[in-house]
Amino acid sequence: MTGPRYTPLIDSLPSTVPFVGPETQERRMGHPFAARLGANENGFGPSPRAIAAMAAAAGEVWKYGDPENHDLRKALAEKHDCDPANIVVGEGIDGLLGYLVRLVIAPGDRVVTSEGAYPTFNFHVAGYGGELHKVPYKGDHEDPDALISLAKQVGPKLIYIANPDNPMASAHPGETILRMVEQVPEGALLVLDEAYVDLAPEGTAPAIPADDPRVIRFRTFSKAHGMAGARVGYAIGAKPLIAAFDKIRNHFGMSRISQAGALASLQDKTWQAYMRRLIAASRDRIGEIAAGNGLVALPSATNFVAIDCGRDGTFARAVLEELTGAGIFVRMPGVAPQDRCIRVSCGPEPEMEAFAAALPGALDRARARLG
Repeated sequence: MTGPRYTPLIDSLPSTVPFVGPETQERRMGHPFAARLGANENGFGPSPRAIAAMAAAAGEVWKYGDPENHDLRKALAEKHDCDPANIVVGEGIDGLLGYLVRLVIAPGDRVVTSEGAYPTFNFHVAGYGGELHKVPYKGDHEDPDALISLAKQVGPKLIYIANPDNPMASAHPGETILRMVEQVPEGALLVLDEAYVDLAPEGTAPAIPADDPRVIRFRTFSKAHGMAGARVGYAIGAKPLIAAFDKIRNHFGMSRISQAGALASLQDKTWQAYMRRLIAASRDRIGEIAAGNGLVALPSATNFVAIDCGRDGTFARAVLEELTGAGIFVRMPGVAPQDRCIRVSCGPEPEMEAFAAALPGALDRARARLG
């Protein structure tokens, strides 16, 4: 029997399921989670104006979405004081990262990133045969100096950094990122993932001209805008680079419903300010819950908090497993020493209270298991 003839590269990659989603876990358990706090979603939800716009657009869902994303790109260009030609819209940051890697990475090309940083980028690089070179975190932050130093040694095509960072929620001031841009080696492109920057303190977002050819910046409607399921992301970059996306992107990848919702959300400044307050309060609540159980919540510039469980990754994983068994969905970093933490998304008060109720027992059971 014949089957598809995979490329040698695909044949060489391991079979894997990178993320086991909460729905999969719920099906295995036979019941829903009491608190969905593991995917860095915004449980407070989208703007009512965005919901109304998406509902109105549903009646015209028989039409393809505008392949140019014209209205949304125009509004984003106004927000970022640039030309629409500096903006590409796509199926979340994940989809756009995949397009970028496809554009520039051939088998054997080098890429620099941090050990334990956002893994989806790595999956894209591996999928196109790129060669990953990694530096460790420094004090629970990605290390810009180490990334640039390694880049000067290995000559990568891409250098990835997230600011704020996932999974630790840490952030560098914008001035630090600007200094990093100034040191990008010739022939390299800095991939600046700013998925969480709308929730970060003032000054976290660097003032980078859209046409700077040394950097491409990625933003999303999944976090601050509460629209993770709509899959709307965008990138800001030099016009020749942005134009190159048109050679390979799925021109009908964005639905009319997603485009309408993102545009309405972008225009609802009041909801954006309200969301920042809700998330800030939830971060504080997570910190209180952690402290009440003798744990330390690390400073967060995002809509999630990394909680240091005080021991090693084995213990933190046991805590995570016990929380899962108690109906609380959380995740954790995958690389030591960051894996001493669990990662808890901000959310509505009922979910915070469910987490608060489950954590003491989860810690007790994890300690009993491991001694």
